[in-house]
Amino acid sequence: MAGFADFEAYDGLGLAELVRNGKVPPEELLDAAIDRVEARNGAVNAVIARLYDYGRRAIADGLPDGPFRGVPYLLKDLGGWLAGDRVTRGSRFFADSPPAAADSEHVRRLKRAGLVIFGRTNSCELGLSLTCEPQLYGPTRSPWDPARISGGSSGGAAAAVGARMLPMAHASDGFGSIRAPAACCGLVGLKPTRARNTMTPYAGEGLGGLSAEHAVTLTVRDTAALLDATAGLGAGDPYAAPAPARPFLAECGADPGRLRIAFTTKSPNGAPVAADYLAALQETAKLCADLGHQVEEADPTVDGDRIVPTFLTLASANTVVNLAGHPTKGRPPEPGEVEKVTYATGKLGEQVTGADYVRATQTAHRLGRQMAAFHASWDVLLTPGLGTLPPPIGWIDMMMDDVHEYWRRVFAFSPFTVWFNITGQPAMMLPLGRAASGFPIAVQLVAPYGADATLFRLGTQLEAARPWFARTPEVAR
Repeated sequence: MAGFADFEAYDGLGLAELVRNGKVPPEELLDAAIDRVEARNGAVNAVIARLYDYGRRAIADGLPDGPFRGVPYLLKDLGGWLAGDRVTRGSRFFADSPPAAADSEHVRRLKRAGLVIFGRTNSCELGLSLTCEPQLYGPTRSPWDPARISGGSSGGAAAAVGARMLPMAHASDGFGSIRAPAACCGLVGLKPTRARNTMTPYAGEGLGGLSAEHAVTLTVRDTAALLDATAGLGAGDPYAAPAPARPFLAECGADPGRLRIAFTTKSPNGAPVAADYLAALQETAKLCADLGHQVEEADPTVDGDRIVPTFLTLASANTVVNLAGHPTKGRPPEPGEVEKVTYATGKLGEQVTGADYVRATQTAHRLGRQMAAFHASWDVLLTPGLGTLPPPIGWIDMMMDDVHEYWRRVFAFSPFTVWFNITGQPAMMLPLGRAASGFPIAVQLVAPYGADATLFRLGTQLEAARPWFARTPEVAR
């Protein structure tokens, strides 16, 4: 392949260090990433827009001296607003949207970090799925098993990183859309504390505060360093996350002390959990105890049966507004202009009253306080990463006629993720286990609101004890 031959031996910070020390020029890193996209994208369908010339111009114009100077980066086709570039939101209806007039603040901070943007990754339509199978671009597949989904909505990002096209990529998470793809593709996936990353100037919050932007990465330290580069209040933000005591990267490798760690096998919606995920959870709990932490099984006392209905109320009402937000059409879509589940979810939203929305918001706040009470006794909660192995392509199908069955399948597959979008807590997927087939099995680490630092301390400790970086799928060999 072209470019730097040892590209895949490094994470993002490792590549940036080579650039900083003059050992590899940014041009060679970009060539290496492009070569891997061209060689491997056909197998997974992760990258749907190639901005190679944009990346080359950025290098030629001179890159900022940030922590990731020269490292190639892909933006998701949902959010990640880049001046002069079109975001289609994975939708035929929005495919003719005009290019963005300006970078979002998140993208400006990514650029200041020295990242070289060179393309966009696939997303499901409007981010309304935990798979990535839009009619516009076709399905993205897990690099570990092309018959299975890559997760969603950041499935393109996760498949690209999982296939080792690059070490990290932009992602976002409204009900598991960073964490579920990370779990499906053997990656680190952090949903930061609510409002840790700004959405200015295009939004104050996403999905009523459920959504967060960040990334999928190969290592915990890359997740931390990237959050250092992007976190912080934006102009006009309605609220902000608590400020960290020190840079998140400084937490990586720091002594976590003797943490009080609870683990639960009980999904809040009553969905069963597959044996592989229960085994990985038990193994991780034992590993935490072996590392000196206090570990016990403890189920949080929460109104678990309200989590999915609360999400659906907030998400469906927001979908009404999102569907009406085409910048030039000036109208919502007709049937057939968007996928069936998107249209039907919007119709559900039209039935949501203002009082319903307020009650859902109050329920979300109550769930947050219930979890805060739980964390008065526990520093970290461990849960299974998913309820099942990633299902086959087509099982979570946004062209289904039955919208209620669709959402039932979504939260049978991933019952533990939306919980923490509702509460706003930081939650991180780590690929700590493996199925008999070799497929990566994730465990989720959850900390109190604002305590992202705890996840970085524990996450790097677990990464050192059970490293995963050297595991690669067949498509990357």
